Order: sequence, then C-alpha cells, then structure tokens
Amino acid sequence: MRAVLQRVSEASVTVEGKIVGAIQAGLVILVGVTHGDDESDAHWLAQKIATLRIFEDDAGKFNRSALDVNAAMLVVSQFTLYANSSRGRRPDFIDAARPEIAEPLIERFTALLREQGLSVETGKFQAHMLVRIANDGPVTIILDSP
Repeated sequence: MRAVLQRVSEASVTVEGKIVGAIQAGLVILVGVTHGDDESDAHWLAQKIATLRIFEDDAGKFNRSALDVNAAMLVVSQFTLYANSSRGRRPDFIDAARPEIAEPLIERFTALLREQGLSVETGKFQAHMLVRIANDGPVTIILDSP
C-alpha cells in the first residue's frame, strides 16, 4: 500500500456537489493499493501513520504524532498513486489493485485508524471527488508498506 500524507489545517471531499467528508486540523491520507497487498499492509500503514511524529511541539519540533494531538483524518482512495508513466505520455494503472481487492483493504485501513481512537472521515470509493486541501507547513510525506 502507498499513502501520501498531507498535514492540513482543513480539508474536504465533495462528490456530486455534496460534501461527503471534512476535517479541520489533521491529516489527509491519499491511499492506493497494489497487487499482493493484504491486511498486514493495512495494519502497518495505519500504525505508522498514527504514530509518525509530524506535528510540532511547543518548541516547533516534529515531536508529536496524530495520536498525541488527536488529529482528524480524511482518507481518500486514489488508485493513481500507482500510475506508471515511464513509457509514452499516458500513464497506465496496471500496478493498481482491482477495485474488488482495493476497496475492502482501504475500508480495513480506515477501521484500523478508528480502532486507535482517531476520528476518520472518508471520500467515496470509485467516485469522481473534488478534494480541497489546505496543506499546513507544507508537510507532505510518502509512505510505502514493506
């Protein structure tokens, strides 16, 4: 699994003119699934994100995790994280898992974040989403599960 984390002051996802998920300060997590990913990848990623120290302490150092600051999460599925653009001018998405594999794994990942006590909003799987992100910092981190 691959995730792009963006620390935000606020974010929202709109589908067909309706806001389906919104948060204030926290993390937007764009997440993609590739072939061979399983629940162990979802578990590793959820644990890593919850405990990754990317929030500032009183001295301005990255010493606090999402759990420490009770950060809100907005999880957005994004198969395009596995785009291959090495040949030609149009990317292919062969490395992205099929929806019937990816959707349950992203749902499990979201549930694992919630099990850690984090507040989690989501986009809508396979929908055309308008994602509004107010990146704070900016802080953007890319994670790949082992």
